[in-house]
Amino acid sequence: MSAYWIAVASAQHVRRGRKDGFMQVNHGKAAPLRRIKPGDGIVYYSPTTILGEKDALQAFTAIGTVREGEPYQGDMGGGFTPFRRDVDWTNAEEASIKPLLDRLAFTAGKPNWGYQLRFGLFEITDHDFRLIAQAMGVEMQGAVS
Repeated sequence: MSAYWIAVASAQHVRRGRKDGFMQVNHGKAAPLRRIKPGDGIVYYSPTTILGEKDALQAFTAIGTVREGEPYQGDMGGGFTPFRRDVDWTNAEEASIKPLLDRLAFTAGKPNWGYQLRFGLFEITDHDFRLIAQAMGVEMQGAVS
């Protein structure tokens, strides 16, 4: 059985990972990536377009499936070698979280819905994954209500 995850990063960082087929979380820490297994679904939520900016993008910016293999270190230059996992990214549109707030299990009825996003990586339900995929224009088997 696969698990489903939300990772959090600026859209600029997510777009680089999509282009090169990888993901990073929590400023390159390895431990969170070890919780994710090959075949797991991953969705990126981007609170902003650029790290440190306050543009309130608040959108899902990538969706895909974790490939076989273990976390490894990549070279970003300047001595920064963050841990990564390889991901098969799906061709998807970015989608605002706002229309989904009352339908996602991790946000519905929660005035402080953004709190758990501060952790950088957390598991979500199959239903939430499918709902987000649908909002991003990704066709998945099985209906979402």
